[in-house]
Amino acid sequence: MSYSESRFAPRPSPAAFPAAANLTTDVVTYGPDIDDEGSLRLLGHTDGRRVLVLGTGHGHNVVALARQGAHVIGVDSDLGNIEATRDLAEANEVRVELHQGDLAELAFVRADAIDIALSTFELGRVADLDRVLRQVNRVLRTGSAFTCSLPHPASLMLEESVTGTPRVARPYGDHTPLTVDDHRVHARGIAELFSSFGRANFRVDTLLEPVARQSATPSQFWAESMNQVPATIILRGRKDGI
Repeated sequence: MSYSESRFAPRPSPAAFPAAANLTTDVVTYGPDIDDEGSLRLLGHTDGRRVLVLGTGHGHNVVALARQGAHVIGVDSDLGNIEATRDLAEANEVRVELHQGDLAELAFVRADAIDIALSTFELGRVADLDRVLRQVNRVLRTGSAFTCSLPHPASLMLEESVTGTPRVARPYGDHTPLTVDDHRVHARGIAELFSSFGRANFRVDTLLEPVARQSATPSQFWAESMNQVPATIILRGRKDGI
């Protein structure tokens, strides 16, 4: 079963993360069946910081950060995601700032105003990654970091067979977008991601390819291919001074 046919799968593709999954609001999560911020510690101290979240999903990371004392600004192009995030914030009695719109349209945020920027799996659904990165760089303070997770490009090469055995279905570096749960996902190689961050004046200081761990109760995104190939890649880019 291919990723393009994932809407018919009993479980969503790993690249569909976070979809409408019921995820924790205690800690930031980066991808399916991998360590969270409690273990990875990529964001640093968040209490009292201004945090920009690109792609709110249904709000689990937005609310997790707000519960930790951050001033969170969430942006998502999907009105349903914004409404779900607002409902989750109200249920957890935290205040957040939410905006519906293109992830590269950040005119409402002044330059050098953001302490931390975060995106989980959303940049894989962005056609013009460089434009988004330029805008994130503009609003971040010098020395601050943008941490993002994306579907791993090697994982996007694979499809699951009827027996669950993964096979290579497309070449690495194929730029043809995949359709995953009605979203177009762009399979950008690691070198391409590094180049995009560099062009936007980010210095990548962390690159992680966390190994998924199949527990007794794996997530709804679990696929057998995750036993062999990471489904998630995480990059942290720091804004360098001019």
